[in-house]
Amino acid sequence: MRLALTFIALLPLVAPAAAQTASPLSLQVETILAQAPKGARFGVLVVDDAGQEILAIDPDQRFIPASNTKLFTTAAALDAMSDDAAAVEARAATSLALVPAARGAPDVVLTGGGTALSTANECVKRCLGGLLSGIAMKARKVGNVIADDTAFADQRWSPGMSWNNIPTESGTAASAIVVDDNEVPLVVSPGTAGAPGVVAVTPYFTVRNEVQTIAEGQTRLAFDRAVGSRELRVYGMIPVNAAPWRERLGIDDPAEFAGWLVREGLLARGVKVGGKVIVRHRPLQGLGVVSAPAKAPEPRLALAVMPAPLAEEVAVINKPSQNLRAEVLLRRLGLVADAKDPLGPVTGEPGSLESGVAAINATLARAGIARTAYDFSDGSGMSTYNRISPRAAVGLLTWAKGQAWAPVWRASLPVGGIDGTLRRRFIGTPVAGKVWAKTGTLNATNALSGYLQAASGRELTFSILANDVPGDASAVPMIDALVVAIAAAN
Repeated sequence: MRLALTFIALLPLVAPAAAQTASPLSLQVETILAQAPKGARFGVLVVDDAGQEILAIDPDQRFIPASNTKLFTTAAALDAMSDDAAAVEARAATSLALVPAARGAPDVVLTGGGTALSTANECVKRCLGGLLSGIAMKARKVGNVIADDTAFADQRWSPGMSWNNIPTESGTAASAIVVDDNEVPLVVSPGTAGAPGVVAVTPYFTVRNEVQTIAEGQTRLAFDRAVGSRELRVYGMIPVNAAPWRERLGIDDPAEFAGWLVREGLLARGVKVGGKVIVRHRPLQGLGVVSAPAKAPEPRLALAVMPAPLAEEVAVINKPSQNLRAEVLLRRLGLVADAKDPLGPVTGEPGSLESGVAAINATLARAGIARTAYDFSDGSGMSTYNRISPRAAVGLLTWAKGQAWAPVWRASLPVGGIDGTLRRRFIGTPVAGKVWAKTGTLNATNALSGYLQAASGRELTFSILANDVPGDASAVPMIDALVVAIAAAN
């Protein structure tokens, strides 16, 4: 079935004279979109397994994609990085080393390459605790703790990201040093009636507790802090019998935070730390090249942790829509993509936003996607400067089917009614377990792009993008209804 529609300001999608011959799907689409929040605009493209269009609504208009951006980041990374996995992983290793100092005890140097470390008690792989214990076995006194994230340019946030996201886990800073995804838990529990609430957070932050415990009512809590500040203000009300309120905080300087964690971890293991925490960043030079760092003394001991396999990292990004990992992968992509680009060298400094975005653009050029169909300013979709058309998304999804890494990429996508960000959607519908797609949610934006098994058994490739959605509404119900209707009609 082939259907082309033009959707403008929720006007009728089928002219009155043709209404009697309109297909059942066209009438369903018109009915569904008529229920959308006033002012929302949609772009839709659906193609069948032969590449024929079966539904098109402004397919070449450009939309903010939100986390549909991660489709492009992860596909480009798999395309550029899969062939030489060992070298790619070695480059992303993170190490903790004992390095001789000019005088006195050796320094401890944490050097990041993008590998994500964990401090969880149950950690069994890529654990910061294991590195600390290894150092503690060799030294009982150290000097400074140095945290070096110069593998990436010091671009912690992308252009176009909303400032209000920075204090949260959604907007935590990107860095070559990643510990606990550069976020920390915040828990607020009630005290006795009339007393302050109890705020629990890592002592890395100084807390200004303005929480009041009330006898009855609703929990109404919030937090804020200035960018670059370690003072955290927590305020509001919590009833005396309320359950603990939980949030996660972003970290503005992951290298400093990791250095603090290393210092605290060594002290806890009985190692005396005589110096201070020092951070090394690499300011963006804007020259396309980076001079080699000064030669450091040979370490007395160096313990390295390798990153997760690329397939695992891509799944961590796409299934739960993990923003930080996408930003780290984008910068890693910029470090390794030059040799893979037959169209010319990747522009931008190694390990920068610009080099990663240029690598995505090079991949999309190889895929035959029109340059006018997309623009990216980050790897996660948090930037409101990002743009794609439904045709760009469908083009990527279609091209990816023919690549060697296609099974890995597809397996990383959320499955409707089953897992990831789609685990609560499509439950009880005929398409439960038959939708493999990436979600997207941002201010005034909802998106869903991926693969769909139709009622006939055919596989459809689709992209549905909604922008200008009013702040008190959502386009998700319309998007899901469209997916169900499209599957039933094909």
